[in-house]
Amino acid sequence: MMKGFVFDLDGVITDTAKYHYEAWKALADKLGIEIDLKFNEQLKGISRMDSLERILAHGNQQDKYTQEQKEALAAEKNEAYVQLLQNLTPADLLPGVKAFLLEAKEKNMPCAIASASKNAPFILEKLEVIDLFDAIVDPATLTKGKPDPEIFVKAAESIGIKPEEAIGFEDAQAGIAGIKACGMYAIGILAGEPLDQADRTVHTLDELNMDELIAL
Repeated sequence: MMKGFVFDLDGVITDTAKYHYEAWKALADKLGIEIDLKFNEQLKGISRMDSLERILAHGNQQDKYTQEQKEALAAEKNEAYVQLLQNLTPADLLPGVKAFLLEAKEKNMPCAIASASKNAPFILEKLEVIDLFDAIVDPATLTKGKPDPEIFVKAAESIGIKPEEAIGFEDAQAGIAGIKACGMYAIGILAGEPLDQADRTVHTLDELNMDELIAL
């Protein structure tokens, strides 16, 4: 019997990847580093600072900035990203998400968000679904990023269950690896990259039957 659900945010609940890309691209252009959508794929699911490090390394600028300067660059990107997020509305929820969350609530299945994004509460408010989540892991409390399972273990703890009693939803390989590493059942949301490690893959949440999931 499963007792709760753990969701990544980006690519599972909504897709703000385009906003991330626009904000990173503007910063990279300013630094004289060329990035494209293909490069952007490797930034999915990893933290802001790790993303910046990859961009700087891509432009051979990894040793050009102090830690303080890097933090200022990451903050500048985030400011641009948050500005773009102002455009989010409930219409930006991915297909099947709202109905799935409402049914989970109805069946007393607690839901937690396991996202590296510090903007998760703001995004969920804009999407008008924050009340459907029982917990949001604070990325500031984490010591390791995905694929480490730490965030998923904390998410399960935050809703009072063991990882093996939870189902995790992810759209990135690093996330699926993290879910599997802590013994959680992994459902991969397909949107491009193959998610071979997932126990099951779907394109949208409305392909899933809640009672079947609870009975796993």
